[in-house]
Amino acid sequence: MTSPIIHKEGKILVFSAPSGSGKTTLIHYLMDNITNLHCSISATSRKPRTGEQNGKDYFFLTPENFRTKINEGDFLEYEEVYHNTFYGTLVSEVEKHLKKGENVVLDVDVKGAINIKRFYGEKALTIFIQPPSIEILYQRLVARNTDSMETINDRISKAKYEISFAPKFDCIVVNDKLKKAQQEVLKVATEFLYE
Repeated sequence: MTSPIIHKEGKILVFSAPSGSGKTTLIHYLMDNITNLHCSISATSRKPRTGEQNGKDYFFLTPENFRTKINEGDFLEYEEVYHNTFYGTLVSEVEKHLKKGENVVLDVDVKGAINIKRFYGEKALTIFIQPPSIEILYQRLVARNTDSMETINDRISKAKYEISFAPKFDCIVVNDKLKKAQQEVLKVATEFLYE
């Protein structure tokens, strides 16, 4: 008689960072270097941009549908960024991967990360990517040359607020030198996922 296969559930890596901290670059690095790691697809109530596909880039919902799902408890976390423009992480999207034994990476705001940690406990690791300083973050945002000075100043104000949440995270990685940050994130992630 063969023994039943014990299906090990996956784990969750939750990333937050101020805009311009290099979070997306570090997540891509992990995706390239860790097998069985899947990015969770977020839901949004905004209209799809050119080339974006439902279920691939985002789950596109109407504001009414989004509100219904909030009321039904379908979100791990969500935020109304602008009036009627919501973003959130569906419980079903994360659970779909975990039940198959797949690990999931989430890219959310600081409050969302704390909510997900509260929901999943030891099954989730929260990682805050911190810029070396506010001054360096400001220089990075200016060098990007994608935002107006007003937007950059707004992002800096938001960054100061977000950094105040860093101590509530399981792990803080300062992205001063990219290679060093990549190695640190890879070490932290692999130890957590495969311990």
